[in-house]
Amino acid sequence: MDIVVVLSFIFFMTIFAGVGLASMRVKKDTTDDYLVAGRGMSPSLAALSAVSTWNSGYMFIGFIGFTYTMGYTVAFLAFMSTIGQFVAWIWLYKFIQKEGRERGVRSLSSLVADKAGAPEAKLAGILSVLFLSIYAAAQLTSGGKALFVMMGWSELVGILIGFVLVVAYCYAGGIRASIWTDAAQSCVMLVGSTILCWISLQEVGGFSGLEIGLNEQDPLLTDFLPPDLMFGFTLWTAAFFLGGLSVAGQPQVVSRVMTLGTDEDRKKAMIWFFVWQTPFIILMLIIGLASRVLFTESSFDAELGLPMMAMETMPSIGVGMILASIFAATMSTADSQVLACTAAITDDIRPEWRQDHKTAKKVTIVVAAFATLISIGGLYIPGGDSVFLLVVFAVYGLGGVFVPLLIIRWLGYKPDSAHSISMMTAAFSGVLIWTVLGFGDANGVFPSVPGMGAAFITHFSLNYFRTPHLSSLGRFNWPKRSQYGAIAAAIIIPFGAAEASYLVYAPDSSDNSDGMKTYIAQIDIQSEEPLLLESGSFGEGQALTFDVVQDSAGVDLKERKNITGITFIFDFESPSIADQSEPTVSIRITNGSEGNEIYTDTQTSFEHEWSYYHEINDLAGNITMSADSEENFRFQLEVDGEYIFIEVIYEDSNAILPVEDDSLDYDVLIFLETWNIDDITES
Repeated sequence: MDIVVVLSFIFFMTIFAGVGLASMRVKKDTTDDYLVAGRGMSPSLAALSAVSTWNSGYMFIGFIGFTYTMGYTVAFLAFMSTIGQFVAWIWLYKFIQKEGRERGVRSLSSLVADKAGAPEAKLAGILSVLFLSIYAAAQLTSGGKALFVMMGWSELVGILIGFVLVVAYCYAGGIRASIWTDAAQSCVMLVGSTILCWISLQEVGGFSGLEIGLNEQDPLLTDFLPPDLMFGFTLWTAAFFLGGLSVAGQPQVVSRVMTLGTDEDRKKAMIWFFVWQTPFIILMLIIGLASRVLFTESSFDAELGLPMMAMETMPSIGVGMILASIFAATMSTADSQVLACTAAITDDIRPEWRQDHKTAKKVTIVVAAFATLISIGGLYIPGGDSVFLLVVFAVYGLGGVFVPLLIIRWLGYKPDSAHSISMMTAAFSGVLIWTVLGFGDANGVFPSVPGMGAAFITHFSLNYFRTPHLSSLGRFNWPKRSQYGAIAAAIIIPFGAAEASYLVYAPDSSDNSDGMKTYIAQIDIQSEEPLLLESGSFGEGQALTFDVVQDSAGVDLKERKNITGITFIFDFESPSIADQSEPTVSIRITNGSEGNEIYTDTQTSFEHEWSYYHEINDLAGNITMSADSEENFRFQLEVDGEYIFIEVIYEDSNAILPVEDDSLDYDVLIFLETWNIDDITES
C-alpha cells in the first residue's frame, strides 16, 4: 500500500469531514433545520450539492462501467437525460418549491397527499424508504469498490466505514452538513476529473487514438446508434428523457430544492446546476471510453474504470485526492438519502414523530443500518454489487412513483387516496416486473417507460370509470375531436421518421468487421474447496513438501478451467521454549507449471504463520468482452489451472544448550477458490 496515497486520502477526507463538521456551528437543534436547513440555503451551495447527490457513486462507478460497455451510444443517455432534468428544473421543481413552502412540508411523499399521515402519504413514504435504501446501498457499494481498488481493502470494510461516516454526517448537521460537504467535494472532484481526463487522453493518443483504440476492439463502440434494439429507437430514447425527468422524483435531490427560500433562488440554482454538471458528464464520458481502450483484460470489472485509471496514470497524491472525492461523494449522497428516508418516516409514516428531534436521529441510524445490510447482501448475490443496476432500479422506481402524481397535481387534478395508491402501486409493479423480465437491459427500454406509463394508464382508467365528470387533465380540457388528426400527425410523423431513420442507419451487431458481439458475464465466486488440512511436528534439518496437483476429487489441476486462486496457510510454533533460542524456518513456493519461484521467506521465531495466495484467474462481478459467439466468450474466460509445490525447511534450532526436544508443531491448510458463470447476456 502506497503511504503517499493513504496520507493524501486522509488529508482530503479530513478537509471534507471538517467542512461537514463546521456546519455544527450554525445548525439549530430542530427537525426543520435537520431536514431542510431552515429553507435558507445559498443557491450555489444547494446546486453543487444537487449535482453531487444526483450523480455521486453512479457517475464515478456505474456510468463509467456503462460507458465502458456501450461506447458512444452513452451520449444519448447523457443528452436526453440532461434535457429531462432541465424540464424538471424549470417546471416540476417550481411547483415542488411553491407547494413545499406554502404547505410547510419537508418530504416528497408529503407533496403527493393533501394531509400528513394520509394513506397515500404513508405508502409513498414506505416506497421512498425502500428505493432510497437501495440507492444508499449503491453508494456504499461504490465507496467499497473504490477502497478495494485503490487501497486493497475488502469491499465489506469499505461499506462499514461508509456506514460510520453516514451516521457521523447526519449527526453533525443533518442536511446542512451534507450540502456543505457535497459542495466542497464537487469542486475537488471537478478539478481531479479534469486532470485525470487530460492524462487519460495522453495515454490513448488523443481523441484520434481513442477512436482507433475503440474501433480495434469493436466498431460498434464508435457508433452513436445502438444495434438490435428490442422496442425501437423512440422508446429507447424516451426512457432516458424520462430518466432525467425522474430527478423530480428523487427525495434526496428534491430536499435540496426545498432548502431554497424563493423562486429566484431556484432559478439561480438551476444555472449553477447545469453549468457544473455538463462539463462533469463530458469528463466522465471521456474517462469511461479511455478506460475501455486501456483496460482490455477479460477479468476487468468495467465499473472500476475510473479508480483504476487514477491508479495507473496519476501520481500518488492525485490518487488519494480522487479516492477521497469518490468516497466523500458517495457517503454524503448516502447520507442525503438516509435523511430523505428519515423525513418520509417522521413526516408521513409516523407523523407523530414530526417534531421529535431525538427520535428523528434514532430513525436515521436504523435506516443507515438497513441500507448497509442491503449493500453487504449484494456482495453475495450475483450482480448484486452492480452500482449501475442498483441505481437504475432505484431512480426509475422513485421517478415512476412520484413524477406522474406530481404532474397531475400540477395540472390541478386532486386524486383521492385510492386513486393515488393505485397509481403508485402500478408504477412500482411496472418497474419491478419490467426489471425482473430483463427488458431493461442496454438493448431494451429502461424501466422509466413502463413505470410512468403504468401510472398514467391507471390515472386515465380510474378517471374514466370513477370520476368521468372531471377532466383527467385537471384545470385543462382535452382537445376537440376536430384537432385529433393534427395532434396525431404531430406525434406520429417525427417519431415515425426517427424509427425509419434508425432502421436505415442503425448498425447490426453482426455487421462489424470481425463478426464480434459484446457479452456480459455475471461471475459468482464459489465457496472454498479444501485440498489439504494437516497437523504434525518436524525436527531440525527436516523438510516438509506439499504438492498441489489435484483437486479434492482427484482431478488434475491443469484440467480445471475455473480456478480463481490457491491459498496456502502454514503456521509453526515451538511446544516449549525452555533452553532454546528462536529456531530458523524457511519456506519456498514454486509454480509447478513453469518452475518459477513465486514466494520465499525465512523466519527466526518461536512461532509464525505464513499465508500466501497464488492468483490464477481473478474473475469477479460483471465481465464484459467481445467474442464471435457465446461459446468463444466462455473459452476466453477460462484459464488452465496450475501446479503449486511448497517446501518448508526447519533449518536450525539455534539452541545454545542441548535439549531433549527441539521439534516444532505445525498446521497446514491448502484450499482452492473457484468461479462460476451465473449468467451471460449479449449487450
